[in-house]
Amino acid sequence: MRREPVPPARYLSVYEDRGHTVLELRGEIDIASAARIGPFLDRVTDRPGIRLVVDLRPVEFFDCSGLRLLYRARVRVLERGGQLHLVCTHPLTLRVFRVTGLARLLPPLPSLDEAVARSEAASGSL
Repeated sequence: MRREPVPPARYLSVYEDRGHTVLELRGEIDIASAARIGPFLDRVTDRPGIRLVVDLRPVEFFDCSGLRLLYRARVRVLERGGQLHLVCTHPLTLRVFRVTGLARLLPPLPSLDEAVARSEAASGSL
């Protein structure tokens, strides 16, 4: 019997908002938390055509392990015809995105409303 990964509640909450799956990461996203989040994120990003928003506003620390998680999620979502948008406002995390170039591939947005609006505009719903 195969068991589905359960979202690690300490680092992640999941909810639906206006037809989008929102993954709200929180706390410290480092190698230990990334190892716990990864299997759940893989399951979510396996859905064809998913409209996914990753909200990093509650994140206090974010390292290269978190970057790998997001890059992998982006690739998986795009391969399956979906959309992935990122919400981030923390100055240090935004700097990491700019320095590594991930901000060009996955531009951070300041709010969930803006991420949903960008997704709807991209799919022609507006």
